[in-house]
This record gives sequence, structure tokens and C-alpha cells, in this order.
Amino acid sequence: MTEGVERSAARRSREAGVAEQLEITCADLGTAASGEAVLELLDVYAREPTDVGGMGAPLGRAASERLIPALRDHPTTRVLLAWYHQMPVGLAVSFVGFSTFEARPLLNLHDLVVRADYRGMGIGRALLSEVETLARRLGCCRVTLEVREDNRRALGLYSSFGFSGSPDQKERSTLFLTKKL
Repeated sequence: MTEGVERSAARRSREAGVAEQLEITCADLGTAASGEAVLELLDVYAREPTDVGGMGAPLGRAASERLIPALRDHPTTRVLLAWYHQMPVGLAVSFVGFSTFEARPLLNLHDLVVRADYRGMGIGRALLSEVETLARRLGCCRVTLEVREDNRRALGLYSSFGFSGSPDQKERSTLFLTKKL
């Protein structure tokens, strides 16, 4: 067996082992365990370099203090946590929005986080599958997300899961604009 084939087989075996023991739950932001897991994973994500979606810095103290109560109080928040051996290894934070063109709700995936040492084991794919299941259960017309164009790994995952640009993307780009308040 060649070295590349051996690595692929070992990765598939490890991925299957993780997937069998992975538990994905809806976060109960009223409990300390869920709140701490969400903060921990979002801080891990925030510390990531900007080319993989992070800020290159930890979550600020003020944001950390406000985050869980704000998510809990926001009426459209949906948070999923992926647990492996009772350790939080992945997170999906989404919000229900609305499509005026289809007159139906949509689900915007705002954050998808997998701990760096657990990437490539199917956790992101499992979370995306649960996000899609949630969106279907809510009667959503689609799931939306934003991703940096230099975040190749995330783009590959999203593309393999069926995400694509808007139908008219060849003709024009859709920009995600912000105005800081």
C-alpha cells in the first residue's frame, strides 16, 4: 500500500470512529454547560487566522460577557453543539430570517466552528446536515451563509455539501456590506 493510500484509509477509519461517537445537540443557552461550550468554541474560532474566518484575536471581554444572554434573548437564534466524548468539538450558530421573494423563512448559518485538531473527521459535515434538517423542519426555503473567498477549506466543504453562489453570480457579484454602528 502506498503512503498516500495508507493515510487516506487511516483518516477514513478515524473519521468513522469520531462520527459514531459524535453527539449533536441543540444548545440550551440557559445552562452553564451549553453557554460555556459556545463561548469556548467561539473564542477558539475568533483566535483563528483571518484566512480561515477568525479575527486572529480572542473574543473581547465585553462580547464574551454579553454573548450568551444576547443569543438566548434573540428570538430567532438556533445553536447546535457537536460533542465528542463529552467535549465540545463543533458549533453551528444560525438565525432564522425571511425571504421576501419566496415568502418563506430562511436559515442563515452565521458561524460554523470545528476545533482545528478535529477537522477532517466529518464534524463540519455532520453539523451542516443538522443545520439542513433544522431548516427543513422550520419550513425554510434555503440555508444561507457568508464565507471568505480565501477560506479554501470551508469553501470546499460548503461546495461538497451543495452550497453555491447565487444563480446570477456569473453576471454579477453579490457583496456583503457592513456599516459599523
